[in-house]
Amino acid sequence: MENSLSLHAILDQANCDYLVFDLSRRVTEISQKDFVAIEENRAPYPYPIQQHAQLGIAFWQAGQAPWIWFLKMPLDERGLLNQAALGDFIQYVAQAMGATLDKTPTEEEQEKLANNPYTFNPQDDKKAIFHAFLTSRLNQPASQYYDHAQHYTSGELGWEQWQGVGLQGIADLCARMDKHNNLTRLRKAVANMPETPKYALLGCLEHCAVPASLAERLEDAIQAQLASNEADLFLLTAHVRALAGAESSRLQRIIETVLAQPSLRHREMLIAIAGRCWQALSQSDLLDTFLIAVAEQNDQAFFQQMVADLVMIPALRPQVLSLLHGAASPTLLEAVKQLQQSVKA
Repeated sequence: MENSLSLHAILDQANCDYLVFDLSRRVTEISQKDFVAIEENRAPYPYPIQQHAQLGIAFWQAGQAPWIWFLKMPLDERGLLNQAALGDFIQYVAQAMGATLDKTPTEEEQEKLANNPYTFNPQDDKKAIFHAFLTSRLNQPASQYYDHAQHYTSGELGWEQWQGVGLQGIADLCARMDKHNNLTRLRKAVANMPETPKYALLGCLEHCAVPASLAERLEDAIQAQLASNEADLFLLTAHVRALAGAESSRLQRIIETVLAQPSLRHREMLIAIAGRCWQALSQSDLLDTFLIAVAEQNDQAFFQQMVADLVMIPALRPQVLSLLHGAASPTLLEAVKQLQQSVKA
């Protein structure tokens, strides 16, 4: 194993099956074909954040429960995996576990493997939806919290009786919305849940493909808030994030509507759009509008950070570079000019 140059080679040599998920932005499965291309630097990392790749890798041998690595790997300026860091982690694996992965590691080996700079602990919501996706993908039972979450989201327990509902149960429900009439439960829950558990539900939905019928409920909630004079910015932002997996034209329309209101061009909303709904920014006019809103924050460091983050996403890189190199609207050019002048002042 010490001579292996990649994680997929280690796993193949150990006769392990494996699944790879991105945990950087939305929790999204990465195909084995794409993962091999990423490891071999034949493709940039598709969903980078702050010039890093955050990965959840589950691997197992026949008849065994999966082992999981949560890894945070640096990327170079082209978005390619840093090969020195990858090799470094592989050395940690070799030193901790010896020549193969075909045995259960001892506590000492587990501790050795955990003590390296490339493992990380994901946020609770990402970890919950990762485990929900993984068990669903492997046709394994959901967690012990699933049944209770189903009963609660059906409305039969009373919407105020949410304290005993586990985050993992909500994640399991979202990951299985195409089964057991769960989509109907979710549509009902979005319309009726109190604010506290609704945040948990919306946080899980932002990692899921959202069918049109559920997206309509989320959009109705957004429109209701926009029509009121007392919109809760944070709850509104959570609803927008939850639509990240909706059909692209709907997502673009919602973001256009939100950005059309100056009071909603808040840093919290802008970060949410860039972090979860970046696919919508592939439309050049919307990207232009978004960057105008970022420039209007009058914070040069924030503007540079947002542009640097977006330009690392392969799907957006051509559009961002095009705007930066002359294709921007006069309004964006003026906004950037005023931002630069405010910094000089």
